Amino acid sequence: MKFELGRCLLLERLAEADMTIVQLAEALHYKQARINDYIENKRMMPLKTAISIADTIECRVNELYELITVDAEVPPRVEWEAPLRRIPPS
Repeated sequence: MKFELGRCLLLERLAEADMTIVQLAEALHYKQARINDYIENKRMMPLKTAISIADTIECRVNELYELITVDAEVPPRVEWEAPLRRIPPS
């Protein structure tokens, strides 16, 4: 299954963790503006950052964004064999 990322849910996760943006920024040594950019969907969190944030606020990484299911058509599998190449005798 293929997913697209929807809006950032960090503000909701912070509320559940009873933590502020300031506290998160201080805990991870990030600028508050950077955290706000994630919340406002101006920037996407790199995976390493998402893991650090999820660990800090004790949630799962996939709970930091809305996940939108995308119907991905899988092309049919094509089976083929490479033609045999004859090697002339030396």
